Amino acid sequence: MAEERSQRRLAAILAADVVGYSRLVDQDEAGTLASLSQRRRSILEPLVAEHHGRIVKLMGDGVLVEFASAVNAVTCATELQKRMAVANTGVAEDRHIVLRIGINLGDVIVEGGDLYGDGVIIASRLEAIAEPGGVLVSGTAYDQVKNKVKVGFDDLGAQTLKNIAEPARAYRVAGTPRVFLAAPKVAIDKPSIALLPFINMSGDPEHYFADSITENVIAGLSRFRDLFVIASNSTFAYKGKATKIQDVSRELGVRYILEGSVQRSKERVRITAQLIDGTTGRHLWVERYDRRVEDILVVQDEVSERIIGTLATTYGGRLLKAWQERPEATGTRDFQALDYFARGMNFMNRFTKDDNLRAREFFDKAARLEPNFGKAYAAVAWTHMVDAAEGWSEDPPTSLAIGLKFATLAIERDDTEAWGRYALAGNCLLRGQHDRALAEFERALELNPNDADVLTDLATA
Repeated sequence: MAEERSQRRLAAILAADVVGYSRLVDQDEAGTLASLSQRRRSILEPLVAEHHGRIVKLMGDGVLVEFASAVNAVTCATELQKRMAVANTGVAEDRHIVLRIGINLGDVIVEGGDLYGDGVIIASRLEAIAEPGGVLVSGTAYDQVKNKVKVGFDDLGAQTLKNIAEPARAYRVAGTPRVFLAAPKVAIDKPSIALLPFINMSGDPEHYFADSITENVIAGLSRFRDLFVIASNSTFAYKGKATKIQDVSRELGVRYILEGSVQRSKERVRITAQLIDGTTGRHLWVERYDRRVEDILVVQDEVSERIIGTLATTYGGRLLKAWQERPEATGTRDFQALDYFARGMNFMNRFTKDDNLRAREFFDKAARLEPNFGKAYAAVAWTHMVDAAEGWSEDPPTSLAIGLKFATLAIERDDTEAWGRYALAGNCLLRGQHDRALAEFERALELNPNDADVLTDLATA
């Protein structure tokens, strides 16, 4: 038999998956699978056939569809979301089956009946960042469909997609049903708050002071066991997006939202912060701080104290007392160190070899400026460990040894900072010391139960 050879062709790829599939299955496995099967037969398959597509494969909660035309792909996706919304009518909200969809036009590799390559990967990555009930279209697909389909588009700009070297331009299809799923029903017997990234109004896109303020206030709030605080990993997903407070509150499952802005000149800084009731949208408190730059640490403390003080007024004053009696030795006290740390995180999140090295340089500067900045030392540790894990290091054992050194140093400098234990746990995991890794992850969670990175890597361990 002649060996089957791979082929390439240009195709429009539609990738879709079910939002909250694991939760639906946990609640009612048989019912969920039956509903999915019924909707595939009655909605998905007829629509794909009508628009001359081919279902490449079904993956439990997802589907990959190939079209010869980007116009057909977008038209099919739009109609699919509308029919799925209609099918949810009369169904209990926590049983709704809702899709995210991503579409890309690109080169694909054909092997048998399956498709591979960046053309498929970009569609899948767009699907992952699409809103529930929404459709995201890549720039290559948009160029082919604009003015040819009866829908509008919102330009979302260049998006950094996981494991894709170059940012990809993305467009949201307007007019698809915007679905806001009910937040998971978690028993929270304490004040719950999410801090949206402070808006940078300084006019300099490379200015990370607003991010520094956001991280600092979240870290301060997370130290209190009387508060349920959403980690920055979740709230930074809203950065740069127009959001409705009630929607954020519902999506994150919190009662209070804090938002604000930062405007900084060479000598002065203005910070505005406001606390909002996420269920009603009512403003509970607002304050503006105008300070000289050298007073920035005082401003950070004032902002944090006002937020906690406001909550404490409602919940008996315990938090306000705890905050006023806090030890001043913990955390960072240097504004420039905070700025360097925020810059480092920006590079680290790009996840390339060169950016990882740039991140390390900024983390190292932050640690040198502020010797008690435990999180900076922990971040340095992670850059060395990522080098070893991703094959970017010429000597992985040495990189792991350096990572262990900085993780230990982070704990020595600030044993109240969760990231020190987190870095040590990651180092143990990479060395195959699983029992110790689990123990260190648990210690990190005791210090900050709301850190999504720690929770995710604990699950991996």
